[in-house]
Amino acid sequence: MSDEPEGTDQEGAGENGEHRNVPGTGGGTFSVSGMYRDWFLDYASYVILERAVPALADGLKPVQRRILHAMKELDDGRYNKVANIIGHTMQYHPHGDASIGDALVQLGQKDLLIDAQGNWGNILTGDSAAAPRYIEARLSKFALNVVFNPKTTAWQMSYDGRNKEPVHLPVKFPLLLAQGGEGIAVGLSCKVLPHNFNELIDASIAVLRGKRAQVLPDFPTGGMADVEQYNEGQRGGRVRVRARIRKEDNRTLVITEVPFGTTTTGLIESIIKANDKGKLKVRHIEDNTAENAEIIIHLPAGVSPDTTIDALYAFSDCELSIAPNATVIEIGEDGLERPRFVSVNELLKISTQHTLDLLRTELEIRRDELEEQWHFSSLERIFIEKKVYRRIEEAETWEEVIAFIHKGLRPHVQMLKRAVTDEDVVRLTEIKIKRISKFDSFRADAHIKGLEDQLAEVRHKLDHLVDHAVDYFKELKKKYGAGRERRTELRTFDTIVATKVAVANRKLYVDRAEGFIGWGLRNFEQVDECSDIDDIIVFRDNGTMVVTKVADKKFVGKGILHAGVWKKGDDRTIYHLIYQDGTKGAYFMKRFAVTGITRDKEYDLTNGTAGSHVVYFTANPDGAAEVVQVQLRPRPNLRKTKFDIDLGKLAVKGRSSKGNLLTRHMVAKITQRERGGSTLGAIPIWFDETVRRLNDTGHGRYLGRFSGDDRVLCVLSSGSYQLFPFSLNTHFPDEAITVVKWDPKAALSAIYWEGEKQQYQVKRFLTEPARDPVRFITEHADSKLALHSLVAHPHVRIGFDKRSNDRPEEVVDLEELIAVKGVKALGNRLTPYKVKDLELLDPVFVPMTPELEEVQGMLISEDEIGNLDPPEMEGLEESPVKRFKRMQASDDIDRDPDDPLIGYSPGKQIELGLD
Repeated sequence: MSDEPEGTDQEGAGENGEHRNVPGTGGGTFSVSGMYRDWFLDYASYVILERAVPALADGLKPVQRRILHAMKELDDGRYNKVANIIGHTMQYHPHGDASIGDALVQLGQKDLLIDAQGNWGNILTGDSAAAPRYIEARLSKFALNVVFNPKTTAWQMSYDGRNKEPVHLPVKFPLLLAQGGEGIAVGLSCKVLPHNFNELIDASIAVLRGKRAQVLPDFPTGGMADVEQYNEGQRGGRVRVRARIRKEDNRTLVITEVPFGTTTTGLIESIIKANDKGKLKVRHIEDNTAENAEIIIHLPAGVSPDTTIDALYAFSDCELSIAPNATVIEIGEDGLERPRFVSVNELLKISTQHTLDLLRTELEIRRDELEEQWHFSSLERIFIEKKVYRRIEEAETWEEVIAFIHKGLRPHVQMLKRAVTDEDVVRLTEIKIKRISKFDSFRADAHIKGLEDQLAEVRHKLDHLVDHAVDYFKELKKKYGAGRERRTELRTFDTIVATKVAVANRKLYVDRAEGFIGWGLRNFEQVDECSDIDDIIVFRDNGTMVVTKVADKKFVGKGILHAGVWKKGDDRTIYHLIYQDGTKGAYFMKRFAVTGITRDKEYDLTNGTAGSHVVYFTANPDGAAEVVQVQLRPRPNLRKTKFDIDLGKLAVKGRSSKGNLLTRHMVAKITQRERGGSTLGAIPIWFDETVRRLNDTGHGRYLGRFSGDDRVLCVLSSGSYQLFPFSLNTHFPDEAITVVKWDPKAALSAIYWEGEKQQYQVKRFLTEPARDPVRFITEHADSKLALHSLVAHPHVRIGFDKRSNDRPEEVVDLEELIAVKGVKALGNRLTPYKVKDLELLDPVFVPMTPELEEVQGMLISEDEIGNLDPPEMEGLEESPVKRFKRMQASDDIDRDPDDPLIGYSPGKQIELGLD
């Protein structure tokens, strides 16, 4: 009896008895060994090479290439129904109509290769296109110019062997970088971001000229992008994209551009989701998107628009992170296709070289065609002018006709550039008698001369191929570059700390007796408001401290003295602590800030003696001072049982410091007697032009020290000014051209073009406090700000139009030209003559530095000069402040005319020009 199961085929057994029967062939049992390895790899290779990843040669996926080829076959200059294009493409693409239709719509939405007509959907809203029977398309002029050339195209048979299709299209442009490309295969993905059309042309020209070129993404949806970690589009890179958000007023935000990779619908859903989770607060959202994006966000009362903008970036799709991965399919030297990981700069170089090679091939083909035309035209002229055709009358056979013509041409062929072949002779016999009878030798010579000129031009281009390629790219930019300016603004984004912008959507409660905190303890004491991602700092009466994540209910230990929201790096909240060292020890007092911790780690704030406990504690935002009264326990020989201590005079030290000795006597009670102002002084503020935000970390241009009601003056290009608080969350508008610390006594000088009168006006005014932007030029549509200055004596050079007058240039002092008036004043006419150009000769404002601010804060009068002793400063390294004191105290010191502190006059404010 056989050991094989019934129905098996002995002949299908492989080595070691392994069966190779295939399912569906009638075998009763079969082995799956090897199927996964073989079949899956075949499938994976097919998906990678034939569906998901674009080719290096033309930047197209197979379905895109087949669509364009089918459209070229159908092209007659008129629009074709998309349904017809899909059906025609199915001759070449072995998949369904849905995949072809989706790929065609995506190509059309890129607005480069396809001229679309009808409802093709909206990349901003995510709306889909109409049905293929309702929309039409044709190849764009750009596509016809750069994508097709049958003479330089390699062909292959289609999947069913009935038709020919291109292996690659001869694209003479970095198409993949312009359109971008994305695909997911088996174990491999591709994501090439789109780039700007004109910038790609400029970069290609730079590559041709041997210069270093760099290309950066530009998205069709606009928005803003931070490309510092772009990594040339390679794996591991990252691009942060943001929506463009404009603050309409204190209750309204408008999103005018959405980040690449999302739609207005998805963006609104993410905002609503963040609102539902309490991460931010919005009252109402309107979507008015049509041709351009417009999402209007209405805020509830009491919500900061600046904080909301940060929260939108932190908690919604207003900011996204994109991971590029430039992957292409290339054909190796062995003729096999394989994936290749490249950078976008490398892609640009390869594409530019490919374009150069195609242009060379086209020129060589054109040269060969012209040489052939010249050869036959010359041969035809000899054939007719020398009446060679008459000799064939004697021939009786076709072979004799060929021989007689060869014999007749032989005396004249020395002027030809190649030998005469039988094919040439056959073509001569096909010339009609009518053409011979009307032959014009002058016209023939002119035709041959024209061919020679064309040949010379082609040969010149071949000899100067790089210059020809540069001219080719320049012509592309000239013909198709209009309207393709950069849409995405490149800037460096600031880092938004989520805990700083999250809306306080929870109330923090504390159960002091049992040692619990959380937002779910509604029957207990409310101590603060927080968000659900905040950290909470807790101080206990045993002198310990812990920082932990907020929760619905969390045990933090009994004896809670204080619980509140903690912000990392907060050095403006100062804690005052008085504790007894041990059960019978002395009392110590300390001031400290908590800027950095390890979450859930317990810190001992006392000296570590067993039995130590806290007798007084306060948390003081902005480092507020306080005076406390200490009452001691009465005892013999103790004369003074009450005294006051000003805790604001203590130095702020680390949380682990022991503190200063308060008293060695037993304390009965400590009470707060008086609370003072901040002991930390004004905050130095800088303005970072790159991210257009204020900071206190020294990045950007120094504005000055701010405290209390100090504000920031912002002059807008629209001819308005606006005052902002010095909050680090403030978003300055994109049209802000000057940002300085507001000085209400400094006059703003402005020259603007008055639209109605069509003349330049000049005015000077003081900037008055206002919440909203204040327009200081007229409301006419043609009115525009020409220049402005905040210095005391701004000088302007006026150049006149020589066509209307021959006046020389003038330099005017605006302070002498016009007095300070109200902000709504029209101003005076600058000049009655036609102006060609204006130039501000002084800076718009005097840049502030910490040294300059120190100097201005210590200006002294002439009466105080006698109190200074210049010799005391001798031998010391002079700072600007010391040098200024020396200059004030001694009039006989030689002054360097280039000294930035020059210009001092006794008893008056000096004008400084520190760099």
